[in-house]
Amino acid sequence: MNLTELFKHETDLLQIAEGSFIYEAGDPGDRMYVLMAGEAQIVVGNTVVERATPGSLFGELALVDGSARSASVIAVTDCKVLPIDVKRFQFLVQQTPNFALHVMKVIAERLHNMDKRLLESQES
Repeated sequence: MNLTELFKHETDLLQIAEGSFIYEAGDPGDRMYVLMAGEAQIVVGNTVVERATPGSLFGELALVDGSARSASVIAVTDCKVLPIDVKRFQFLVQQTPNFALHVMKVIAERLHNMDKRLLESQES
């Protein structure tokens, strides 16, 4: 699913300056974000676990389970992000089932990647 296409008419984008945190680990998970322009890094501890490009989403796990952020996201370049709060997320899930499937696939892929990293660290 191309999220930049799905949200191309949105006007409530946040401008995030290069080098700034979009959010930090431990922050409340009251919204998720779609990266509409720019690049960002998803960081757990001191490790970059993913590089986000336009169309990427992040913050979905904390939004879904109501927990604090487990990772930080840092703008590598100037970025534009679309915040999605709980109310809008629930609306999107109800009205666009493919959006819900996409979010689940992102969560599953991230879990698989972390499992792989854990196994690799145990082997070395």
